[in-house]
Amino acid sequence: MRIAGVDIGGTSIKLGIFNQEGTTLEFIEYDTNSEQGGRSIIQHIIEKIEQFGAVDAIGVSTAGQVDNKRGIIVQGSANIPDTSGLQVKAMLEDHFTIPVAVENDVNAAALGENHFGVGKNLENFLFLTYGTGIGGAIVTDSEIFYGKSGFAGEFGHMITHGSGRQCGCGLLGCYETYASTTALVREAKKINPAYLNGKIIFEKYHDGDEEIKTVVHHWVDEIVIGLSSLIHIFNPPTIVIGGGIMEQEIIVQMISKQVKKNVLGSFSDVDIMKATLGNKAGMLGALSLHL
Repeated sequence: MRIAGVDIGGTSIKLGIFNQEGTTLEFIEYDTNSEQGGRSIIQHIIEKIEQFGAVDAIGVSTAGQVDNKRGIIVQGSANIPDTSGLQVKAMLEDHFTIPVAVENDVNAAALGENHFGVGKNLENFLFLTYGTGIGGAIVTDSEIFYGKSGFAGEFGHMITHGSGRQCGCGLLGCYETYASTTALVREAKKINPAYLNGKIIFEKYHDGDEEIKTVVHHWVDEIVIGLSSLIHIFNPPTIVIGGGIMEQEIIVQMISKQVKKNVLGSFSDVDIMKATLGNKAGMLGALSLHL
């Protein structure tokens, strides 16, 4: 059996062909060219898959709110225009006449970690990614918990600051407005406009820059505020955190230490673990939809 796993991101698309054991047979990464719109993106995916020969099933991970039962992007991502309402499943199934499954990118990344990464031996965990915003997923019995409307896990839009800063979603005081990588960079640039990304910020941090240390420590406090609330709500055995910024081991260590100080004693037996699949988690999660 040959399965295509596809991850549609705002910058690039990752496409792999795998066997049913999850072994990579082919892999390609290419520019999304998101300005061309959703239908063009799907057409390019069709062309790329055909270059690798026949496949038996296709799994797709994509940004935005996804109706995974119908395989439709209900609400597209701002980074990929003209995808709201895109019938990904129908378009691919009509062309290939094989099973197609479609999943939200964060849910897919959580499934990828569950099948192939740090969550391989875990049945129940919360998954959060920190980047431009904050994405979340709830894994229970190795399956995604979707909630009534199908979109459970929007942890980035928990209100952690009543009447706080306005989020891009329109709400006030959302978690991601204070604890995302974007929030960290925003505060660091107040010190120096040249501090444009996490890499630069943590170079300065490790160089001993006291102002940056203060900014980073406050940012970690914001992360912990959200995680502490989630721990008190879900009482999870494990929380897996991902996103490029979490490659900094010092962050994971600080979060893990502080979380235990900010929850009730009966909730403190929780492991904070770093995601291990990096930017291939979504593609591997898409693959797992057919395993």
